[in-house]
Order: sequence, then structure tokens, then C-alpha cells
Amino acid sequence: VAQGKSKVAAGVLGIVLGGLGVHNFYLGYNAKAVIQLILGILGCFVGVTLIISSIWGFIEGILILTGSINRDGNGQPLV
Repeated sequence: VAQGKSKVAAGVLGIVLGGLGVHNFYLGYNAKAVIQLILGILGCFVGVTLIISSIWGFIEGILILTGSINRDGNGQPLV
């Protein structure tokens, strides 16, 4: 039986590397992760997109840690 993804790992990834969508890649939300990654990379040229993506990732990290986001991209509960 496969074990679910770690809520703590996903939350910390969101807070620390959320601007690049790392937590969404980890959880299997690949489309959202690619959007965040593109915004993060564009931030090298247009700073505001990195700020937006980072705030987005930080908020999602907090939501994951508080349990508001409690499933991965496949619908499996986070552990």
C-alpha cells in the first residue's frame, strides 16, 4: 500500500520554494506548478511576477500546514 504525501514536507516546500511551484510538483498539481514556475522564472526579468508567485506559494504552504489543503493531486489525503 502506497503511503500518502507528507503534509509537513508540502507545507515547508510551499513556504520556502513556493515561488517556483515546488510544493505543487510534489503534490502532483503539475499544471498549477508549471504556472508558478513560469511566473517565478519571469520574475528574473519582471520582478512583480516573482513576488506574486512567492506570495501565492507562501499562502498555499500555510493552507497545507493548517489542513485547508489536505489532498494531493490524485485525491489522496496528506499524512
